[in-house]
Amino acid sequence: MAQLREGLAKSRKALQQQFASVLFDRFDEDLWERIEEALIYADVGVDSTVSIVEALEEQANAGAIKDSAELLAKLREVTANHFCKADTRIDIAHRPAVILMVGVNGTGKTTTIGKIAWHLKELGKEPILIAGDTFRAAAIEQLVEWGRRVGCEVVRHERGGDPGAVVYDGLAAAEARGADVAIIDTAGRLHTQVNLMKELEKVRRVIEKRIPGAPHESLLCIDATTGQNGLIQARMFKEAVELTGVVITKMDGTAKGGIALAVSHELDLPIKLIGTGERLESLQPFDAVGFAAMLFDESLGRR
Repeated sequence: MAQLREGLAKSRKALQQQFASVLFDRFDEDLWERIEEALIYADVGVDSTVSIVEALEEQANAGAIKDSAELLAKLREVTANHFCKADTRIDIAHRPAVILMVGVNGTGKTTTIGKIAWHLKELGKEPILIAGDTFRAAAIEQLVEWGRRVGCEVVRHERGGDPGAVVYDGLAAAEARGADVAIIDTAGRLHTQVNLMKELEKVRRVIEKRIPGAPHESLLCIDATTGQNGLIQARMFKEAVELTGVVITKMDGTAKGGIALAVSHELDLPIKLIGTGERLESLQPFDAVGFAAMLFDESLGRR
């Protein structure tokens, strides 16, 4: 929890500044507008913001909120309830459990794969990494380096090869080696490039053919610092791949951490993991209640 608190420091400080001049002793239209402005500034998203403020206003009119302390408590509660209610745990019950990682370049996808592999090793699991990104310069080398650091095998082909062939061979190796989890890296496809999205769909079909029922997790990496563009990316990838969840990375690098809520609420996708730093352990399971508590911790002040 300390890492999450530290990672959300910029977002929390920004919200404190947004709320600094709000008078919480009057529950009037001005108050609700100022809260709306603060939430939108934090990248919570318009739809989510309107829904949250409407819920708060309704509770205030019903007499359930009487002062700033109760408003803060309700803001935390309502925010937490706006996250997708689906299971936030990573499904590794199968053998091998297959995790497909997708996302645009620069979101920290390959680094996240390395961190997941490290956590799996800590749990006594044996992961295998599959270098399905055969296009980006040094992508294969980067994944191989993570395999070396974590101590797990990396299945790869030459750069420029067919991603589907690498994935097929990687899954065959995972079954042959008795690996617990196979994590597949993919090229950082630009969400505007339809042909590359089609190729991602092809990779998914290869996975399903090799291991029926797989992938068991299809996770989208979103860089928190991209703000609302992350929501656009999520919409496009959700159309191409049956996403099971989202990983929000670089949360420590933004003052607008509300993008996690926007993506989860507006697209009905669970946030599975959240990255709050460069260290291996700085990737943790997502907890909506804890996130809301940290994000709005003393943001409204004590008036």
